[in-house]
Formats: sequence, C-alpha cells, structure tokens
Amino acid sequence: MLSRISRLGAHALSRARLGQKSVNSRNQEEPIRACMNYVGNHSLCSATEAKVSDRSEQPKAKISVTFVDKDGDETVINVPIGMSMLEAAHENDIELEGACEGSLACSTCHVIVTDVEYYNKLEDPEDEENDMLDLAFGLTETSRLGCQVIASPELDGIRLALPAATRNFAVDGHVPKPH
Repeated sequence: MLSRISRLGAHALSRARLGQKSVNSRNQEEPIRACMNYVGNHSLCSATEAKVSDRSEQPKAKISVTFVDKDGDETVINVPIGMSMLEAAHENDIELEGACEGSLACSTCHVIVTDVEYYNKLEDPEDEENDMLDLAFGLTETSRLGCQVIASPELDGIRLALPAATRNFAVDGHVPKPH
C-alpha cells in the first residue's frame, strides 16, 4: 500500500512540474492539488491548490546582512527570509566554509554576531550547536554557527564577523568552494 501511495505521489509531482492536469477518476480536468516547496534539494507537497508557476511569481522578502571578513572588509548581501547564513554566504561567494554542509557536525561555519542586541533576537542554541561551538576557533560570547542562524525579519541589518581561521583553514590553508 505504501509503495502505491509513493508511486502516485511521485507521479503527481512529476506531472505538477510539467504543469499537467491530475488523473482523477471523478473529474479529468481537476488541477493537480500540489503546492511544491523546496528545502535544499527536497520537494515537499501539500494538499493546497497551486500552480507550479506560483512559486516563482511570489517575491521573497529579504533582509540585509553584513559579513565582515578577517581583514575587516564588509560585504552587504540581501538574504531571503528562511535561508541560513551559511547558504547565503555560499550563494554570494563569501568564504564561510561549512565543511559538514549544515549538519551540525563541525564548527567551520562559525560566525560572530557583532551586536549583542541582534544576538539576543536569535533563538537559544541547541546542545548540538553548543557542542560544535566548543571546538570553534576564536569563540566569543556572541558566537553562533552560520548554518543555525536563519534569516528572519527581526534580523534585518545584522552584522556577522568571520573569525580569522577555522580548524580546517588553520591546518591546511585550503580555500573552500561552495557546494
């Protein structure tokens, strides 16, 4: 039974991507009832009626984020609400490593929130994040992992400093490329 449901869902998803109608025994003209949302490389579907093109027609709200590198150079970028600072850095060629790709298995995306007021607007770090931060180079009271800082309207204007090194950089001098 489960594999049948999975096949039907996959079929509906592929038809929705092509903008086709659903196959429904009661009404052949009923549009596919799938709203596709993308999280990373995964597609999520729900029972809301939407067209595939609706996803691109809605402008995403963005916040302004300033990254300050180890030399003091600033880069201001616009980050969509809901995106992690690690993803935003990678999309904008900012050298924030993220060796574990945001799975909370390293500290290479360590950032320092420069303003305590913004730091206090963030949710408290989970134990897993604190465990990884304990390994971070140049840890401060306002340190966080970039993969765990998610853009939200109250963070508009946040400034994030990048530490002078990470454990991976300090060991081998490797300059990362975004994944």
